[in-house]
Amino acid sequence: MVFSSLLFLYLFLPANLLLYYVRKNARWRNLTLVAFSLFFYAWGEPLWVFVLMMGVSVNFLCGRLVEVSRRKGLRSMARLGVVISVGMNLGLLIVFKYTGWLIDTLNLFLPQAVRLEAPPILLPIGISFYTFQAVSYVVDVYRGQAKAQESYYKLLLYISLYPQLVAGPIVRYSDIAGQIDRRCTTAQDLSAGLTRLLCGLTKKVLVANTAGKLLTGFTAGESVAGAWFGMLLFTLQIYYDFSGYSDMAIGLGRMFGFTYLENFDYPYISRSVTEFWRRWHISLSTFFRDYVYIPLGGGRRHAWRNLFIVWFLTGLWHGASWNFVVWGLYYGVLIALERLFGDRMRAPRVLSHLYLVFVTLVGWTLFYFTDPAMLLHQLGVMFGLSGAPLWDARVGLVVMNNAFWLLGSLLFCMPVVPCLKRCLARLPEGGIALVRFGETALNLGMLALCTCLLAGQSYNPFLYFRF
Repeated sequence: MVFSSLLFLYLFLPANLLLYYVRKNARWRNLTLVAFSLFFYAWGEPLWVFVLMMGVSVNFLCGRLVEVSRRKGLRSMARLGVVISVGMNLGLLIVFKYTGWLIDTLNLFLPQAVRLEAPPILLPIGISFYTFQAVSYVVDVYRGQAKAQESYYKLLLYISLYPQLVAGPIVRYSDIAGQIDRRCTTAQDLSAGLTRLLCGLTKKVLVANTAGKLLTGFTAGESVAGAWFGMLLFTLQIYYDFSGYSDMAIGLGRMFGFTYLENFDYPYISRSVTEFWRRWHISLSTFFRDYVYIPLGGGRRHAWRNLFIVWFLTGLWHGASWNFVVWGLYYGVLIALERLFGDRMRAPRVLSHLYLVFVTLVGWTLFYFTDPAMLLHQLGVMFGLSGAPLWDARVGLVVMNNAFWLLGSLLFCMPVVPCLKRCLARLPEGGIALVRFGETALNLGMLALCTCLLAGQSYNPFLYFRF
C-alpha cells in the first residue's frame, strides 16, 4: 500500500484516525497504530511482516542486554549486545538486498564453467530504512543517549510505524522515545498534519508522476538537448517524489502526535556539494555521520579514508548495483575537492549555483542508469561525444506543451512557501482568519486534484521503495 492511492486516502487513513481517536487511552492508541502499521506493511507481502517482527525481537533483547550490562559495569557484554544487533540487522540487509549483486560481481572473476547462480530473493520494502532505525536504537542505548524500551510492542511501534516504515525519513529512537508514552495531539496538529500530507501528495502526483512520464521519452539519448532535458526531468522527479513522501510521512506523524525531523531543505538552491548534502535526505546524511564517520575517527584521524568509506556506503545503500557505488564515490570526490581547495573554489553566487546544478545533473545520470552501456551512451550524448545532433524538435514540443508545469516545478524547488508563510504571519488578526479559510480551501483543492489524477493515472511508482 502507498500513501498516493485512493485506498489509503479514503479508507485506510480515515479508519485509522477514527479508531485511534475513539479512545484517549495511550495504550489503546499505541496498539491501534501497531495493528494498522502491520496491516499496512503486510498489504503487499504478508511474509515480510514476520521478518520485521523477528528483527524487532532480536533488537529488543539486545537493547535490554546492553542496558543491564552497562548498569552493572559489564562493558564487554554491552558491546556484545551491540555486535549482535548490528550484525543481525546488516546481515538481513546483505542477504535480502545484496546477495544477487555479490554473486554477480564474483562471477565476473570466475570461469564460465563454475559461475554461480543468484537465488531469486525478493527485497522486503523498507528494509534499508527500518534496519538503520533498529541499529540507531541499540547504539543510542549503548551510548547512554536513550533508555532501553521495556515493552516489546512499543519498540515494535517505533520501528513499524507506517508513516516512516517503508521509505523514511530515518527516525532515531532518542528523538521520539518520549512521544511513544506521552503525546498530545491538538486540532491544530491535525490541521497542520493534514496540510503537510496533502502538500506532499500533490508533489508526488502532480509533479513527480508527470516528470516520470515525460522522462520515458528522453532516456535513449537521441540529441544533446534531449539527454540533458531528460536528466532535468529525473532531477525533478526524484526530488518531488522523495521530498513529497517525506512531507506525507511528517504530516501523518503529526496527525498521530509524533514530531519527525525535516528530511529536505530545498537542496537545489545549494552553492556547493557539501551544502547540497546538508539539505538532501538529511536523515541519511546525519545517520552516516553519527554512526559511521565519527566512530571511524571523523576528521581527526584518517579523515580521507573515513570520507570515502562513508560515500561508498552511501552509494551502496541506495541500491545493489555498481552505478550507485560510482555515484556515491563521485560525490565523495567532489566533497574532497571542496575541502582541499575551500576558499580558492569560491565563485560568485550565480556561478557557484550553476556549478551545483551541473554536477547534480551529472550525478543523477550516474544514479539513473544501472546498465553501464546505457550510462556511457547517455554521458557520451550529453557531452557531445556520440555524434548525436544538438537538438531535436521533440524537446521543444514537450517544453512548449508543459511550459507552465515546468516553470512551476522549478519555482517550487526554491523556498517560495516559507517566504509566503513569513509574509502571511505578519497579517493582522482578521487577515489570519482569512488565511485559515484559504488553507482549508487549498486543502480541499489539493485533495480534489490528486483524487482526479489518481483515478485517471496508471503511472504511480515510488522511486525509493526499491532502495
